[in-house]
Amino acid sequence: MFKKFTKEEIHSRANIKSSVQRSLRAKLLAQFPDLEPVIDDVVPKKSQLVQVKCANRMSLYGVNGEVIFTQHFDEDLVPTLRLVHKYPDRFPSIRVDRGAIKFILSGANIMCPGLTSKGGKIPDAPGYEKDQIVAIYAEGKEHALAVGVLTMSTEEIKSVNKGIGVNLMMYLGDGLWSLTDV
Repeated sequence: MFKKFTKEEIHSRANIKSSVQRSLRAKLLAQFPDLEPVIDDVVPKKSQLVQVKCANRMSLYGVNGEVIFTQHFDEDLVPTLRLVHKYPDRFPSIRVDRGAIKFILSGANIMCPGLTSKGGKIPDAPGYEKDQIVAIYAEGKEHALAVGVLTMSTEEIKSVNKGIGVNLMMYLGDGLWSLTDV
């Protein structure tokens, strides 16, 4: 989604009213309940939240010049990789095997065998549902290397073990990762 993202794709920038900011905080907490203890650090009450509208109806939301989450149309809020790095244990996560790293860092979607192999790890029952946003870690690595959305539930990934398991949204080194000062 942000593979070739550049500043030229940014159309406008606007400060968000406090009432809208409260509703975005509530939506973020509804999606990621584990953020509750740190929500005041993620979206401080006294700071100004900024919305940056981009091409293809993509919105970036930032605080203090740093993008903290994105949204396409009125879909779910997606935490940026930088936010996942700051609060690694607050987001649903999966792990891929070592062989998938180079493909992910070039923007490829994650195939089911990369999640179900010896180095991969997906949660046991009940697991995650289809369309769940997940942080993607790699075998032997400490920090997340991507954020994506599941194309099927974790139970389906285990049973089918074919095809795309996760659609990549952002990864280390993509256009959004390189974007500074929003």
